[in-house]
Amino acid sequence: MTRYRNPAFLWSSWLAGLLYILAANASAANIQVFTDHDHPVEAAAGIRVIELDAPTSLEAGLSFRLPLDPTRAAAIARARLNAGGASLQHRLAVAYQGVVYAWGLGVEKVPAVVMDRRYVVYGVSDVALAVSMIDRYRRKHL
Repeated sequence: MTRYRNPAFLWSSWLAGLLYILAANASAANIQVFTDHDHPVEAAAGIRVIELDAPTSLEAGLSFRLPLDPTRAAAIARARLNAGGASLQHRLAVAYQGVVYAWGLGVEKVPAVVMDRRYVVYGVSDVALAVSMIDRYRRKHL
């Protein structure tokens, strides 16, 4: 029995396999970016950007122009929190989770690009450049 070997089919199969492997490796890289409003970053879609000052910004909205009377201030803040509904409460929870996550990773400065919870580049706002720096380091040292 002879097997049919179409060179174009073999080439396209090989190329599809290579693209699959490259895509799997790219998605395997777990990338997070930690920054704040004063340090904007350039990140591709799908890369998680965590703004460490997000809780402060959200709280500023809740406490804007509160009266000096603590009882009235608490009531107004509670009303604002309730008016924001589940969406605001979720945004607050996510914002604080990002801060805790950065603290757990030991992030010291912003912007910080962290890959695979193991490699970090500080001070680079172009995420693609920071990832290429990490990739170069990994190729050289692994």
